[in-house]
Amino acid sequence: MTQRKHHQSFQHSKRHTQSPIEVNIGDRFPLTIKKLGVEGQGIGYFKHKVCFVPGAIPNDVIVAEVTKVHKKYLEATIHRLKKPSADRVIPKDDYAMEAGGFEFENLAYPAQLRYKRQMVIDSLAKFKPLGYRHYEVRPTSASEYQYEYRNKAQFQIRNQNGKVVAGLYKSGTHEVVDMETCAVQMPGIMKIMRALVDQIEQLNIPLFDETNHSGILKTIVIRESMATHEFQVTFVTNSPKLLKKHQLITFIQSKFPEVVSIMQNINPGDTPLIWGNETLKLAGKDHITESLMGLDFLLSARSFLQLNPYQTETLYEEAAKAMELGPDDTLVDAYAGIGTIGLSLASRVKQVVGMETIPEAVADANQNAQLNDITNARYEVGSAEELLPKWRAEGLHFDALVVDPPRTGLDAKLIEQILEEKPAKFAYVSCNMASLARNLARLVPTYHVDYIQPVDMMPQTPRCEAVVKLSLQN
Repeated sequence: MTQRKHHQSFQHSKRHTQSPIEVNIGDRFPLTIKKLGVEGQGIGYFKHKVCFVPGAIPNDVIVAEVTKVHKKYLEATIHRLKKPSADRVIPKDDYAMEAGGFEFENLAYPAQLRYKRQMVIDSLAKFKPLGYRHYEVRPTSASEYQYEYRNKAQFQIRNQNGKVVAGLYKSGTHEVVDMETCAVQMPGIMKIMRALVDQIEQLNIPLFDETNHSGILKTIVIRESMATHEFQVTFVTNSPKLLKKHQLITFIQSKFPEVVSIMQNINPGDTPLIWGNETLKLAGKDHITESLMGLDFLLSARSFLQLNPYQTETLYEEAAKAMELGPDDTLVDAYAGIGTIGLSLASRVKQVVGMETIPEAVADANQNAQLNDITNARYEVGSAEELLPKWRAEGLHFDALVVDPPRTGLDAKLIEQILEEKPAKFAYVSCNMASLARNLARLVPTYHVDYIQPVDMMPQTPRCEAVVKLSLQN
């Protein structure tokens, strides 16, 4: 071997035996952001190591400061923004980068829509359902309103540094970010919320303390109906006792006559869940009324309804379009909630049968059917493995199926029932692209994915909904 070749070989081997570059907390380095992660955080690469930077967006050039070092990746903050991305905009809320629910307020809306479509594609690539590279993933359907669209606020209320604060948790902590304004909430909700915060401070109502699980008031939930502009206020408490309850009710009724329902939900102890099992009426009505697709829906305190009423009809119409419903069809409405999807489509089919495991939701769904004089829809309490065989034994033939599961996706036993029953028309409405892709990996050998339509229900956040049109393989 010549001396030159020997020297090159030595240098090559030296490079490959060197230990990886050590990175420590507090280190700073230039970083170009290449893409966005599933939580909306910026992703760049430093010495071949993935680096996650909340608040950074693609094509930002930053100086990153390391906050956590993991074996396979780094976490960092923006120490300095050297060159902003062309898609970077000024957030409307000062705390947009602190609390969840505003992660994209610094990202131009067209770029948000592109990201949400890409999130579907990336999830498919991770879970690899059969033929996923050839799925038609359509451009994201934009929301007409990008701000002031949220019809419900669930704000934690705490005493911090001697001051009553109400808002959402700071990312990764249990410190509440006090939200005096909130650009994505309907303005009437924030007006009532801030007045309640002041009144609670004046009345000196004991607030929940997470350190010793003492105190009473934990969370304030306010919902507004877009159709009627009625409001419902729910106080979530650590105990059945709510001190100064009557003063609070009198204040709300005198200052905000539009609040027609005042409720209390009891959720004892330190739990990540917002809601407890017991709900009491303090004043007014049990429900407020919302209108969708020409129908009225009664909403109790714990009823699930999409947070963006301006875009909800778009989502339901996409589900209807995916199923190509006909007047002789029997539609199964799984994960029915209060019946919003199934009842909205009842006039297009022979009958709707719905299932839900929460008894209160089923009662609401059947009440909503009566409220709208819908006689061809019924809802039952139970799971798919109980109800689908029962309905089949009753002689029902399932022509169409719509599912709108929680973020965890379809229950494994429901998937088994779907593959056994094989409804010809099938629409999957998903709020979690990862669980959607994972479920499609089970469904696709039997079903063909005709297309996936992302729908932006929550502008200024990384959250996305999608409607999948599935048809039986020939």
